[in-house]
Amino acid sequence: MSIPRTIPVFFFSLIIVACLFVPSLYAAEFLYGLDVLQRSGFRELDGKRVGLITNAAGVSVSGQAGYRVLLNGGVDVRFIMAPEHGFSVQAAAGEQVGDRSIGDSLRVYSLYGASRRPDRKRLEEIDVMLFDLQDVGARCYTYISTMRYAMEACQKAGVSFMVLDRPNPVSPVPADGFMLDPDYVSFVGAVPVPFIHAMTVGEIARLLKKCCYPDIDLHVVRMQGYSRGLFADEYRGFRFVSPSPNIRNLETALVYPATVFLEAANISEGRGTVAPFMQFGAPYIARPDRLKLLLDAQRLPGVSFRTVRFKPVSGKFKGVECRGLRMNVTDRYVFEPFRTGVAILAVLQKSYPDSLRLDEKGDFFDKLAGTPLLRRMLTSEHSVEEILAASRLQVHAFEQRYPDRFIYR
Repeated sequence: MSIPRTIPVFFFSLIIVACLFVPSLYAAEFLYGLDVLQRSGFRELDGKRVGLITNAAGVSVSGQAGYRVLLNGGVDVRFIMAPEHGFSVQAAAGEQVGDRSIGDSLRVYSLYGASRRPDRKRLEEIDVMLFDLQDVGARCYTYISTMRYAMEACQKAGVSFMVLDRPNPVSPVPADGFMLDPDYVSFVGAVPVPFIHAMTVGEIARLLKKCCYPDIDLHVVRMQGYSRGLFADEYRGFRFVSPSPNIRNLETALVYPATVFLEAANISEGRGTVAPFMQFGAPYIARPDRLKLLLDAQRLPGVSFRTVRFKPVSGKFKGVECRGLRMNVTDRYVFEPFRTGVAILAVLQKSYPDSLRLDEKGDFFDKLAGTPLLRRMLTSEHSVEEILAASRLQVHAFEQRYPDRFIYR
């Protein structure tokens, strides 16, 4: 019996469709900048005395600590410097961290203690400073502030600066939020990028060289197999190691820009609970179901809310029952963290203006936002759309000024 000619064509078509719908199976091998440097045999560091800014989240695709990868490769690592939360990523936000040692000889100097800048005497001991920290994509997350301070110190000391690039874990989320007002520069806002910047640390380092540190000897070790259109957990080999105590998974990193502003308001942002930044509430919220109705009416894309009760074991309202809402990202490719954050703040401000007390910690709120404009527009009850329009004008101007800011497609 003969086989119809249409059958081979049918199966060939199925193979083509499978290739189109399962691209990750055929994607290029993913490597961190650290791994790319290792595969080069660390040639660029031959004969160099090296300092390393990193923490426990700075691992290779095999899960090995970055400093171990360097030492095992024969790199002359003189010391480590650690950012906020310390090398072990266990210190609370804002908690000062002291120096320590790893083993008998490798010193870890704190960049979140008496000073947040590398000491000039330490820099005299090295030829190149490596930077290998996992960012989360929001300007107020202090690791890119640490990078800026380190680049400034290295330029002054004549020390080369090398960034071992890592993914922006929420890269598909486009740039959004207000730009940094020069009058509101602080450690939670030190880099002139939008609040959600959509860039890797390597791309930000190149921008800082262009705008601020033209004389620094900068080199970015690019990742392999990275695309700006993918979330970090879509790469084979990506390992989510918490870069700070309350960013415990990628979903938290995604919603962080929506709820971090609550740190400067009289409401719990979920610290001290099982779901920091994923939920918010306060004792004075008697009817969280009403908040849910108001937020549901905003038709926010890619997110839903449910009422919740929780009792923080630390932070604001410690030991006191709070009522509020918990977020669930239903479609991360359409979710807009900044829009969601503005909507949450607008609803809370309209419902509880006396209890939320945005002006009480106005200075801190403005530093997180990078501008006083967001708080002023909220307290004068501008609409969500008006606030978004004002911020997007600023983002558009930034994008026009730096059209070549990306390394990766």
